[in-house]
Amino acid sequence: MERMLYRVSEVAGFLGISRGKAYQLIGSGELRSVKIGGCRRVRVEDLRAYLDSLAPEVDECTA
Repeated sequence: MERMLYRVSEVAGFLGISRGKAYQLIGSGELRSVKIGGCRRVRVEDLRAYLDSLAPEVDECTA
């Protein structure tokens, strides 16, 4: 069965950012998460939605 929840540190690793930055994204609401007991987790669909919301940078030389 595919994993449905990831720890914040795992999400940070996937995104290539620090754990603190991942918590900032969660705190700002940019990246949704759930809390189970005292554990913060990111649902795989919320991680995908965050990635889909990122606009790719346009290279001004080719635009």
